[in-house]
Amino acid sequence: MVDIARPKAGRKRNIRRAAYIITAVGVVALVTFAVTQLKPAAPGVERSTLHTGMVKRGQMLRQVRGLGTLVPQEVRVVAAPVQGRVERVNVQPGQEVTAGTVLVELSNPELQQSAVDAAYQVKAAEAELKNLQVRLDSDRMTLQSATASVQSEFAQARLQLDTDEKLAKDGLIPALQLKLARVRVEELANRLKIEQQRLANSAQGKQAQLAAQGARVEQLRALARLNESQVVSLRVLAGSFGVVQQVTVEVGQQLTPGANLARVADPTSLKAALQIPETQAKDIQIGQPAAIDTRNGIAQGRVLRIDPAVQQGTVTVDVELTGDLPQGVRPDLSVDGTIELERLDNILYVGRPAFGGSSSTVGMFKLEDGGRMAVRVPVMLGRASVNTIEVLDGLREGDEVILSDTSQWDNFNRLQMK
Repeated sequence: MVDIARPKAGRKRNIRRAAYIITAVGVVALVTFAVTQLKPAAPGVERSTLHTGMVKRGQMLRQVRGLGTLVPQEVRVVAAPVQGRVERVNVQPGQEVTAGTVLVELSNPELQQSAVDAAYQVKAAEAELKNLQVRLDSDRMTLQSATASVQSEFAQARLQLDTDEKLAKDGLIPALQLKLARVRVEELANRLKIEQQRLANSAQGKQAQLAAQGARVEQLRALARLNESQVVSLRVLAGSFGVVQQVTVEVGQQLTPGANLARVADPTSLKAALQIPETQAKDIQIGQPAAIDTRNGIAQGRVLRIDPAVQQGTVTVDVELTGDLPQGVRPDLSVDGTIELERLDNILYVGRPAFGGSSSTVGMFKLEDGGRMAVRVPVMLGRASVNTIEVLDGLREGDEVILSDTSQWDNFNRLQMK
């Protein structure tokens, strides 16, 4: 048998097949295009897991917050006044002391012996001063006696000269005898003048010698007082009221002058050293009010100092505590401080979201349809505080927005609230 070719029937079958294929491809393309044009379905979110806030208008308190510690404003480092060996340590860290509390007792036999020697040197110098005064008084009395003797001879010679002059007028004595009487008077007058000068000089010499010896005595007394004070300082005192923060010596330790023994801080004069992020510290000024949370109460204060340097992304701000201190407050206590920067009146604000900072534009989900739907809207934020932030544009008073972290829904513009 021989097959007979039918060209017309085969051509029609091929045309129909091609039409079917083209139609199928077109349908698939249309479906794909339609699917790509569809918006993604809004994911469902449990509202109880979200934190929301209401947009309000009014006064916003602008603050910054930072962690820190309480540090004493008055710290006294007690150092060893003299060289010595530690015999006893009478205090421990945390103990309250007064100005007269003995912190550490030292020993120094050489220093104690020097104090005894200085005391004896003072007694010897005082005895020498008294002996010198007696000797000088005796010498002065001798000079006074000699002066009186010459003065007596001078007076007798004058009387004799007067007698001889009367007798010479009457021619009863020779002229030579009169001349000898006059020479005698002149000699005794000169001797009397010399003796009087010696007596006056002796008074000045006495004062000079007594002053020199007196200065020597005072010098030795000062040295004795110094040695005695050094012996007394072997009992090292706290010097002021406070709490012992640290004791750095042990019994038996040999110390040199100036070695640190302990640190005493005044617990009634404290300040908070807060670590404020450098991006938030630019608006802090001296004197701004602050509140310090000690975990056992709130202490009021004011900004005392702002560190000009930035360390590890933070700025140290010292806050002086001005109000009554809560119980249990002590140095090195961890605290949480809030500094009030300013009060902004009649502005639009909302609770600070978990995303976005000051002077930025972020997308926030605003609740609509009675809270059943959340729609992303662009919001321009302004000045920020610890818990609130200024709204410049994108929201109105009374709007409710999601403040929780919504980064997991960055690909969606709508959320279905459950």
